[in-house]
Amino acid sequence: MDELILAKSKAGHDKNHIYLVLKRQDDIVYLVNGKTRTCDNPKKKKEKHIQPIKHLPQEILDLAKGKTMNDELVGQILDLYVGGIK
Repeated sequence: MDELILAKSKAGHDKNHIYLVLKRQDDIVYLVNGKTRTCDNPKKKKEKHIQPIKHLPQEILDLAKGKTMNDELVGQILDLYVGGIK
């Protein structure tokens, strides 16, 4: 993955949940959270139903830099993002 993108779900039963965008394909995105939605079983959602999070803290970008995405890393990234908001 070239760019780290976090997104908030705008529609569906998972509304307001935060995910990491694992992959984009046309107008479909594949979302993971490292727990219920793993890298092996991402959530498929239309791009219009998510709100990308544009400004990520530098700590998150540094954590993910040069690493292969896996469920543990996704969990760390989301925990750091959610913990930083409070």
